[in-house]
Amino acid sequence: MADKQMDFTLEDPSGLKLHFPVNPSEVNIRRDKSFETITIIRGGELDVPQGVKVKEIAFSSFFPADYDASYCKYKSLPNPQTAMNQLNTWMESQEPLRLIITETDVNVLVMLSAHNSSFRGGEPGDVYFDVTFRTWNDYKVRTLDERLGSSGGEARSDIKPVPPTYKVKSGDSLWAIAKINLGSGGRWREIYEANRAIIGDNPDLIQPDQELVIP
Repeated sequence: MADKQMDFTLEDPSGLKLHFPVNPSEVNIRRDKSFETITIIRGGELDVPQGVKVKEIAFSSFFPADYDASYCKYKSLPNPQTAMNQLNTWMESQEPLRLIITETDVNVLVMLSAHNSSFRGGEPGDVYFDVTFRTWNDYKVRTLDERLGSSGGEARSDIKPVPPTYKVKSGDSLWAIAKINLGSGGRWREIYEANRAIIGDNPDLIQPDQELVIP
C-alpha cells in the first residue's frame, strides 16, 4: 500500500476538519482489556477486524512548520500552533469527533481524552504531540431529583445508556451504516429491524436526515 493512500483526519460536528500532515509510525488500539500496537511502515496496513469494539486509539506525530515531501501528506500545511490550539479546543468540547484512517476500518466517533505537545531543539516551529481518543457513547445521566422520584426514596443507580443514533446522509445505505457503526455491513438487518417504523417496508428506501437508532 502506498503511503499516499492512508490519511488520518478528525472532523467535528460543524464540518471542521483537521488532516494530520504526517502519518504516525504506529497506532495503539485498546479493545476491552487488551492493547495492540500496529506499526505503519511506508503506509503499511492498519487492520481493525470487523465486529471488534475499539475502546481507545492513541498515536504520536508532529505538525511540521515547513513542507518536506519525504514525510508530509500535503503542501498546504496548517500552522503548527493553530493546529495544536484546535486540538485543545476539541479536548475541552463535549461534542464527539469523527476519526477516520483511510484504507482501514477506522471510521468512528470519538472523544479526545488526552493531548500532550512538545518542542525539540534544532527543529524550530515544529510541534510534536501525543493524542488519545476514546470511542464515544451517549449516556443519559439523570438528575438527583429524577432518580429520587416523586416518592423521595433513595437514589437509584440505574443510569441507563441511550442508544446511539445516526443521521442518514445522501447516498447512504443500511449496509454502509452498519459497516461504520457495527463493524460489519452484514449486520444491516439489525438496524432495519430497530428502525422499521421509520424506514418502512423497503429497507433500501432510507431518506436523508432520518435519525436511526443503532442497536
